Amino acid sequence: MAVTDEAISRIKQMILDGELKPGDRLPPENELSAHLGLSRSSLREAVKALELIKVLDVRRGDGTYVTSLEPQLLLEAVSFVLDLHQDASVLDLFAVRRILEPAAAAMAARLIDEETVNTLIAMVDAVGDDTTVEGLVAHDLQFHRLIVSACGNSYLSSLLDGLSSSTVRARIWRGLTQAHSVERTLAEHHAIAAALGRGDAELAQSLTTVHISGVEQWLREALA
Repeated sequence: MAVTDEAISRIKQMILDGELKPGDRLPPENELSAHLGLSRSSLREAVKALELIKVLDVRRGDGTYVTSLEPQLLLEAVSFVLDLHQDASVLDLFAVRRILEPAAAAMAARLIDEETVNTLIAMVDAVGDDTTVEGLVAHDLQFHRLIVSACGNSYLSSLLDGLSSSTVRARIWRGLTQAHSVERTLAEHHAIAAALGRGDAELAQSLTTVHISGVEQWLREALA
């Protein structure tokens, strides 16, 4: 079991056992991580995931609380995850992206200007520790959109933009549940931007293939 998945399961078990009740405030992060025998980073990612599906309510500057756990509240949120895991066709979308987007990146490497490269680098640098998963995915979408828009083929750019937008749910769930996914995404974006800046089409294509394949492989394992 992945560390984050274990942390999610531990918190859910505390709720099922009655240690945490609807409306209760969770202990401070350092206390809870010690109680569960988990790292604070794993606990933090688990809290983000449980916040997304409305089990926890993170109140900035106040603390983290168990929600009302009312069925309607949970059903609305859980549909987000169920839709993702019941629709294996999203793998087909990632496969098409893996085939087409690296080619677009190679084309962009031959045409992209310095201003656009600097914009890409600035976008990556703007993502910090306080960036939410939703904010990271918004960055991811804009980063890829800017690259494909520089490929010189408007039809390919529009096609990839549509494919990318259709994979948002999978990318959010990965960001919440896969360890180090944020750091990995930013490192790969930095490398792609650097290759584009050097006009290295072959490297830009290879790095983009690896980048998209990583998300595709995670989703394949999650659906399995």
